[in-house]
Amino acid sequence: MPRRRHRRTTGDRGQVAIEYLGFLPVLVLVALAAVQLGLVAYTAQQAGTAARAGARAASLDESAQQGCAAAVSGWLADGTACPASFGGDEVTVTATVDIPSVVPGWDLGTATRTATMPLDH
Repeated sequence: MPRRRHRRTTGDRGQVAIEYLGFLPVLVLVALAAVQLGLVAYTAQQAGTAARAGARAASLDESAQQGCAAAVSGWLADGTACPASFGGDEVTVTATVDIPSVVPGWDLGTATRTATMPLDH
């Protein structure tokens, strides 16, 4: 009668789960970085929209700041500044919008865009 060999367990049960848990923070960081990159692009687009709206408002003798704030998303409006400068027959508005951060410790500053429009006489 042949003897059966017994498989001996090597104690590596759960190794895949432990490796996954070790890799999980890296995956979370990559996901947060992707979201942050999208926020940077969105904020830059919103700054351009704010600059154009502010310049249009200022060219019609209205408040450039109110025009800018009305043009951006509500959650970005508080961090938006739009000073206007008049020169000759045109107005230039530079919109500065704070870039929100989803990654702790990352401060990406602001997105700035400028728009110039002729004054409406």
